[in-house]
Amino acid sequence: MRTVPVRHIARLLAGCALVCASTLPAFAATWQPEKNVEILVAGGPGGGTDQLGRLIQSIISQHKLLDVNTVVMNKGGGNGAEAFLDMKLSKGEAERLVIGTNNIYLLPLVAKLGYQWTDLTPVAAVAEDDFILWTYKDAPWQDAKGYYEQIKTDPANMRMGGSQSKDVDQTLTLLLNQTTGTRLTYIPFKSGSEAATQLAGKHITSNVNNPSESLSQWRGDQVQPLCVFSQTRMAYTEKVAGEKSWADVPTCKEQGLGVDQYRFPRTVFMAGDVTPEQRAFYVELLRKVSQTPEFKSYVERNALVPTFLAGDELAAYIEKDTARVTPVFQEAGWLRK
Repeated sequence: MRTVPVRHIARLLAGCALVCASTLPAFAATWQPEKNVEILVAGGPGGGTDQLGRLIQSIISQHKLLDVNTVVMNKGGGNGAEAFLDMKLSKGEAERLVIGTNNIYLLPLVAKLGYQWTDLTPVAAVAEDDFILWTYKDAPWQDAKGYYEQIKTDPANMRMGGSQSKDVDQTLTLLLNQTTGTRLTYIPFKSGSEAATQLAGKHITSNVNNPSESLSQWRGDQVQPLCVFSQTRMAYTEKVAGEKSWADVPTCKEQGLGVDQYRFPRTVFMAGDVTPEQRAFYVELLRKVSQTPEFKSYVERNALVPTFLAGDELAAYIEKDTARVTPVFQEAGWLRK
């Protein structure tokens, strides 16, 4: 019998290894969804949260980032609490996501809703919204400092409008009252869009809408921005209303207001009791989404703050944001007992 050289056996084994590696499934493959992914939107159709959810769905489909389909469903009841409670009841279901804002972790502080944000699994914050102090066109005050001087002399006739009650707009109004020593009255409306319309009609004296919520009224020369609640001016220099850009809006810190920055995150959560591998899969999926031209265009178009937070960074953000507003809720008598 002829003996086969050892070096020939080694070559055969190496060749077999290459063939096997290319034809057999990897036993340690990364987790990925095996059925359609459901995206719950904690808001009504047409709102900012809904637009974000449908954009994410569109990008996933267009760029073929998943091997399964995605379905978007709106559950906006109770300022989004309906969607968050639904996710609590979906424990362990890894093919479901919910999109919200800071309402996911702040709502349980002010209302008995049957869930805590810790019942869910935070995945990522994919952007942040700035807030702007707006007033109507040709108002007798031309800057934020003048507006607040007027509030101190005539608080009864100075009314702040905003979206919903016990939500971000009213929270910011209370922060302003605390830091400026004023008693600005807050009028809740159904949406930021309605608050923008009311301000354009001079039915209120101000609102604290996000940039996109009052953009059409600014372009229509019906409202004007007084300041942005950010430590630095906004980065967008393209002209959006006449000769004005978002970068032309001064910071409220420049105007002497005590609240130097106020934002809310656009968040994505999963149900509780999912595995670290499942969460990691969606973190990377959303990171890919945030890096596409379509998402970057959306961020710029809506003058959002480019942000991506996950893991410990996101947990620290939630803790810091909660700690900041809890005393405000306490003083207002909102904290759930």
